[in-house]
Amino acid sequence: MNHTDPPRRWPLWLAFALVVGVLLLVMVQSDRQWQRMTEMLRVLDEQSADLRQMRTALRTMEERLRHAPLAASADNASGADNAAAAAPDAFARARAAAAQPDFALGGTFLRTFGTGLKTITPLISADAYASEVQGYVLETLLTRDADTLQWQGMLAERWEVSPGGLNFTFWLRPGLQFSDGSPLTADDVCFSYEFLMNEAIAAPRLRAYYERIRKVEAIDARTVRFVFDEPYFDALALAGGMEVLSRKFYEPWLKKPREFNESRGLLFGSGPYRLADPLNWRPDQGRVELERNPRYWAPVEASFDHISWRVMENDSARLAAFRNGETDLYSARPREYRQLQADAQISAHARHFEYMSPTAGYSWIGWNQSRGGKPTRFADVRVRRAMTLLTDVERIINEIFLGYAVPAVSPFAAGSPQHDPAITQPVGGLEAARKLLAEAGYAERNGDGILRDAQGKPFEFELVFFQNNEDTRQIVLLLRDLYARAGIIMKPVPTEWAVMLERMNQRDFDAITLGWTSGIEVDIYQMFHSSQIADGGDNFIGHRNARLDAAIDAARSETDEERRMAHWHEAERLLVEDAPYTFLVRGKSLVFVRDRLANVQPTRLGLNLLAVPVEIYLPANRQKEK
Repeated sequence: MNHTDPPRRWPLWLAFALVVGVLLLVMVQSDRQWQRMTEMLRVLDEQSADLRQMRTALRTMEERLRHAPLAASADNASGADNAAAAAPDAFARARAAAAQPDFALGGTFLRTFGTGLKTITPLISADAYASEVQGYVLETLLTRDADTLQWQGMLAERWEVSPGGLNFTFWLRPGLQFSDGSPLTADDVCFSYEFLMNEAIAAPRLRAYYERIRKVEAIDARTVRFVFDEPYFDALALAGGMEVLSRKFYEPWLKKPREFNESRGLLFGSGPYRLADPLNWRPDQGRVELERNPRYWAPVEASFDHISWRVMENDSARLAAFRNGETDLYSARPREYRQLQADAQISAHARHFEYMSPTAGYSWIGWNQSRGGKPTRFADVRVRRAMTLLTDVERIINEIFLGYAVPAVSPFAAGSPQHDPAITQPVGGLEAARKLLAEAGYAERNGDGILRDAQGKPFEFELVFFQNNEDTRQIVLLLRDLYARAGIIMKPVPTEWAVMLERMNQRDFDAITLGWTSGIEVDIYQMFHSSQIADGGDNFIGHRNARLDAAIDAARSETDEERRMAHWHEAERLLVEDAPYTFLVRGKSLVFVRDRLANVQPTRLGLNLLAVPVEIYLPANRQKEK
């Protein structure tokens, strides 16, 4: 045995002890530094909150002082006099929410989308989900009051309409800025119009409306004027509702418009929220997340730190997410809505609402009249009328919507002055439909119950529908049976959303069922005027009627409401006679809302869940809930 080994090891043990000691000291020091950093972050958060409150108070005071000498006016759209209209307080409801005892900033508003988004880039996006996201990021000169439905100033503090109704002048609020801190001026408003009207930008739908504007000019940095070529009934909404884009951010894309048109997430604005990276959002991320804009110019602070949407194309997955606290809202189908009201787990943490907004959209079947440059069987008005007669809307309402819907007679809602109460849905049913089809040359020729044309070709067509909407699927299956009774073979074609959009743009379908959103007063030019067949317009069914075109043109140019409604009634009558669409239903919104959301209120536009400025919030003690 070697007795000299142990003494030789003591330096190793000493070194080991020193290393351990140093590591312990480092860990202690790191822990202290972490504690200090945590404390510094806490202090910074408190200081940021204080600064936000001070900024909000200063802006509120500035707003009140600036508007004190101005005579308030709810709406100055008539152009009857030349006085500028002071903008009513667009932030009143948000201020009232912030004054609630439990109001707090923070937390994430959790949402879902039922389909994937192709793009959230403005102008080129074409779906309601993208518009929902953009509504938190982009802003307009005016907005509507959710209770009075009158116009209020957003970016504009006041406006003026010339006596002839052709010139609309807006005065911008001082201190406007985009989310990067760059100023928002009248030049950006002019650029937004120029960018939209550039033929290289793939925005034919919007250009169809804005082509009535001759020019948009900056009088000075805070004053901008829209000049129309001719009177237009919705001119104030058109000018005041244009989303304002940043010249600094979007102008470089004019040099590469193809890249812009193919982009997925170029979203940047002045609103209360922003994308963390406004250049690189992609659909394959499966979600959209917005963060609070720390440079928001308004006199109120956006309540949530974040608004987050997850894409969940399956109804069951969305319901499971709602049960698990992974989303704050759930829009139920009618049968499901009844069942969930009695669900103890749901009722323990959620409230339910059912409502019909005056802007509620409507569903329809569009009959493509031209495919591949050749007329289809649906080019015959008798065939379209027959299909409408065979479509039993009452059965759809009772069996699929369980009464939570009303018939859609036309694009105009029953309570709207655009709708003529004397116009109702066609009646007659199976026998009347068979008579029309016989007149169009369709008869049973082989004894098999199938209608055929004079050449013996069966009456057979495909109906394209969105594959992830269960109610739509049930409607299509019901219609298949109804049409079969008349000897018509309808083949359902469930389709992904992106593919549906492509087929519409290419006019590559026999028939399609979809829905349009609606408005206070609806301009149907985009969907039914024959000029909107070409160049990717929304008259993708190829409907032409010179009398309908004339009625639409006359209504759009008429500023006197009584005379304008007469033109709309004529357009409605022609639409019902022509049956380019078979109008289906306007469904009620059936919504469950987690009770952690505070200040959820009904308005004349529906629930205030999507309101901007943001009115709902998460009390501090509910922000960590799941």
